[in-house]
Amino acid sequence: MKRLAVFLATSGHSGVDRIMKNLIPELARLGLAVDLITIRGHGPHLEAVPAGVRIMALPVAHVNSAFLPLCAYLVRHHPDAILSDKDRVNRLVLWARKCTGVPATVAVRIGTTVSANLSRRGWLRRRLELASIRWWYRWADRVIVPSEGAARDLEAISGLGPPRLEVIPSPVVDQRIAVAAREPSGHPWLDAGDRPVLVAVGELSARKDFSTLVRAFALVRRVLNCRLVILGEGAKRRRLEQLARELDLEDSVSLPGFVTNPYAYMKRAALLVLSSVCEGMPVVLVEALALGVPVVATDCPSGPREILDQGRLGGLVPMKDPGAMAEAILQALREPVDSRLLREAVQPYGVTASARRYAAALGFELN
Repeated sequence: MKRLAVFLATSGHSGVDRIMKNLIPELARLGLAVDLITIRGHGPHLEAVPAGVRIMALPVAHVNSAFLPLCAYLVRHHPDAILSDKDRVNRLVLWARKCTGVPATVAVRIGTTVSANLSRRGWLRRRLELASIRWWYRWADRVIVPSEGAARDLEAISGLGPPRLEVIPSPVVDQRIAVAAREPSGHPWLDAGDRPVLVAVGELSARKDFSTLVRAFALVRRVLNCRLVILGEGAKRRRLEQLARELDLEDSVSLPGFVTNPYAYMKRAALLVLSSVCEGMPVVLVEALALGVPVVATDCPSGPREILDQGRLGGLVPMKDPGAMAEAILQALREPVDSRLLREAVQPYGVTASARRYAAALGFELN
């Protein structure tokens, strides 16, 4: 049986976690022996270990300390291929393969639009990270990105192009989303259904820019009695809570934190809103469409414009523009897109179809 090593060090509750929780079991179901290599205190955390998957926990708590244990794993187990995600982990995998000489195919994944993600960094750090990408990624057999926009950006930065650089839609949609969505949300606003509730999902970070959403929501509230629930945790929690108080929205904005089943919230929402300034392929948009939930999103680099078919499937608004976002929210609530169109649009993001493309990129031939 062919063996695939998947090396990750995620937060445990990010979009990458949700993607990998779909991809890893599906690759095992398709016939690969999968080793999930993890670092102490990091995700992804599988609810149950599927058949065909082994958890290989390295005895370290940080990526920077994982080089020697990773080399030891490669020498001992000789996987046929390695898949990694996130730049620091990707570089470590490429260096470990080079040092050990293990002839494994390496595919590295970048889930965001690199230039937009680095735009908030200082000049020196940005230059160093761009140089690192140009140097290291030429040693990868495949570089996988989730959207055409992210691919164009990375090609301009690194000079990499097809076939080494490959766009593979993320594995998002399967029956589990619909099943989980039928469970009660546990949130009184959503389960009551007495007024429209807007939902947003993501890390409370600068990149997600929920401050713009809260400001837009304040404008919407002048016209419509509705509520806003933002699911997620992160460094910007206090700032968002303070902003809600300043705008007199304490009774209509809820921040429940990270929840294990966001689909129960999303399914009951009148609208899902994405306010990001940078993405690669926002998983939450695909999940909302799969549930037939209308969406409004910023036209950020990259992913929303592709997912929403140039705006046909949901409103696209400029980044950091509360007024435009408020107008789009009200328009989407007045004239929601047919839910059947939304569900049909996400077929390319099916878990099995995506997993087969990942397997092919890694050099595996499946039946």
